[in-house]
Amino acid sequence: MKTIFSLLKLTLLTLILFAVIYPLAIYAIAQFAPNHGKGETISVNGKVVGYQKIGQKFDKSNYFWGRPSAVDYNAAGSAGSNKGPSNAEYLALVQKRIDTFLVVHPYLKKTEIPADMVTASGSGLDPNISPQGALIQVKRVAKERKLDENKVKALVESKINTAVMGPETVNVLELNVALDRLK
Repeated sequence: MKTIFSLLKLTLLTLILFAVIYPLAIYAIAQFAPNHGKGETISVNGKVVGYQKIGQKFDKSNYFWGRPSAVDYNAAGSAGSNKGPSNAEYLALVQKRIDTFLVVHPYLKKTEIPADMVTASGSGLDPNISPQGALIQVKRVAKERKLDENKVKALVESKINTAVMGPETVNVLELNVALDRLK
C-alpha cells in the first residue's frame, strides 16, 4: 500500500510538472518572441495567407515553386524521409522530380537544377529556396504572367535574404505575395 501511495504521489507530481508548469513556462517565454509565439504570419489585405517559417505548396506555373516536401506541406506531421542517397526508391523519387521540373522548364539542363528544387528538407516544411532555385524559374513565371523577365528577376533579387552565417535564401511565400502585387 505504501508503494502504491508513493507511485500515486509521483504520478500527480509528474502530471502537475509536465501538464501545468512546463506549458505555462513555455507560454511565458513565447511572449518575448515575435508575434508572442503565435508564428510570424504573412498577410495580404488583412487576411493571413501563411507563415513566414513554414513552407507552402505552390504548384501552379504562374508562381515560384518551393522545395519538395516529404510530408506534403502538412505542418502537423513535420518530417523528412529516412532514405539516404544510395536508396533506389529515393533516387527514383528525385529523378521523377527532376523530370517534372525539366518538362516545365525546357530551357534548362539537368545540371542547372539546384539540389534544393528536387530534394526535401529535413523538416519537409522549408519555406526558403536558394537564389539559384528562384532565378531559374524566372523565365517560366514571367512567361505565364506575361511580364518582363528583367522585372521578375529584379523582384527575385530584391527578395534575397542574406544571413550573417549560412547561405542566402529566398522565402517563397514572400516572393509569391510580392509577385501578385507586380504589374
